[in-house]
Amino acid sequence: MKRLALLGMPNTGKSTFFNRLTGARARVGNWPGITVDLMAAKTLLGASLTQVVDLPGIYSFHGFSEDEKVVRDFLEHNPVDLVVIVLNATQIDRQLPLALQIRKLGLPAVMVLNMADEARQLGIRVHTARLAQALGFPVALVSAKYGQGFNEARQLIGQALDAGQPARPPELTQVFAEDHAIETETGTLLKAAVDLPRQFPRSRTVWLDRFLLHPWLGLPLFFLFMFLLFQFIFTLGKPMQDGVAWLLTEARARGLEPWMSGWPPLLKGLVLDGIYNGVGTVASFVPIIILFFLVMTLVEDSGYLSRVAFLMDALMARLGLDGRSFVMLLMGFGCNVPALMGTRVMRSRPLRLLTMLVVPFSLCSARLQVFLFMTAALFSARAAPVVLFSLYVLSFLAALGTALLFKRRYVSTEPFVIELPPYRLPTWRQVVLRGWHEVRHFLRRASKFITAGVVAVWLLTNLPPDVPPSSAETLAGHIARFLAPVLTPIGIDAELSLALIFGFVAKEIVVGSLAAIYGLEGDALMGLMAQKLDWVQAYSFMLFTLIYVPCLSTIATLRQEAKSIGFMLASIVWSLLLAWIVCLGFYQGARALGF
Repeated sequence: MKRLALLGMPNTGKSTFFNRLTGARARVGNWPGITVDLMAAKTLLGASLTQVVDLPGIYSFHGFSEDEKVVRDFLEHNPVDLVVIVLNATQIDRQLPLALQIRKLGLPAVMVLNMADEARQLGIRVHTARLAQALGFPVALVSAKYGQGFNEARQLIGQALDAGQPARPPELTQVFAEDHAIETETGTLLKAAVDLPRQFPRSRTVWLDRFLLHPWLGLPLFFLFMFLLFQFIFTLGKPMQDGVAWLLTEARARGLEPWMSGWPPLLKGLVLDGIYNGVGTVASFVPIIILFFLVMTLVEDSGYLSRVAFLMDALMARLGLDGRSFVMLLMGFGCNVPALMGTRVMRSRPLRLLTMLVVPFSLCSARLQVFLFMTAALFSARAAPVVLFSLYVLSFLAALGTALLFKRRYVSTEPFVIELPPYRLPTWRQVVLRGWHEVRHFLRRASKFITAGVVAVWLLTNLPPDVPPSSAETLAGHIARFLAPVLTPIGIDAELSLALIFGFVAKEIVVGSLAAIYGLEGDALMGLMAQKLDWVQAYSFMLFTLIYVPCLSTIATLRQEAKSIGFMLASIVWSLLLAWIVCLGFYQGARALGF
């Protein structure tokens, strides 16, 4: 099997090209010589089954960031048959030197000039035949977003793979002694093969940035925009969630219960009240989760998040962070794990560590499931979006407060530089692929962590078999009594405390645990929670879930990225302590005010 390395600068559409080339059939794997994970997928290119490896975006082989080190280490330790260099055609004058550096390595290559549609709108014309002749390897002009020129690019890649021989890993330490020569050759190539307009046309990006980057209006507009997004998601997603919950309830009542009527009571309870109720209750929130990520895909791919990072940089700098740290917090909305891995773009280790310390406070999609359940059970349709938005605001406050507290411990002088891409709308294909990715991620976790978690919860609440289920005499009851002195002052009862314990494995288990504990699902479980809890207890529980220890996957990633067990343990202890202090202040304060 042949190996192809996909390489390019950040924000060139490399991941979009990767998904289109491989059909998004990607996996994560470890590679010789490096200590991080890379995305890879297998696909047929030319006459060979080819492994396509998506390398991190880099600006130059001279850089010292973690991502640039990953690329250098990969190329030095892993033979590749072909390097596909993805450049942004609208910035070819700045990105061409990277292609020349690759050529100096002696690696077989194909250059893909992406965003051809935007280059054409700006009046940029690239003569690919002249450029290919001057570079000595094929050049393709494509729009990975819309698929324009993709078939031709795929054909060129296949031909290059069929014709080439596996290249030996290059000696990078012996390369790049003539930077001036690269700059000179870049200018020569641009004159010979690229027509650049004297003046670029005025775009909608300039007009929008007058408002969205306004020093006074920019941040209020951002928070207003995010609030409206949550309002839209909850308003549209709640009926969808109710529909799925109804279908699951009907399937149990009309199908599973009659079919399992003759089963032993213990086994029947495990399957219906444990596995089915637990996984089914979590599954009912999948429509809202999908809707959330569809909307966030539009925001992320639009180019707006780069503007938010720019707006937040002045505030973040006072906290020892920078605008990139804020972007990582926003990335954490989806999952804390890739957000932690994204800190590799930071060259300063203190800045990386401080950013990694605050990222786990981001309200990830797993926590979102818990909050959607609680808000739907205890708050009105009008109040629910406000409650949800307040939790997002508090997640930022927890992160920023942590940064303020520890900024003297992790001091960085690295300057903040970020590229502001033009505003774009993603295609429906991109949006659907992102939604499917999240569904697949959920199904994987449901088949592993969630199922195992709800089974464990059911066993703890039903063993020993000679005591009443979910009573104080069960194993769960003993655990709850042990934790009561710590959790009772913040309004968290025995059943909720057990759910929190299993939430350490994966936050998706929290809702499933409650379903397994009470033997109910859907509307029935929500009704019971509304009877057992008031809004103060529910909000305190959500606060603790928001702030306390993230899932095991996040902890493992934190350990891997920080390369320090001490840092990982300090992060765990701090999150638990902060969660308890915040919840104690809220719960006792609310009770003192008569709520």
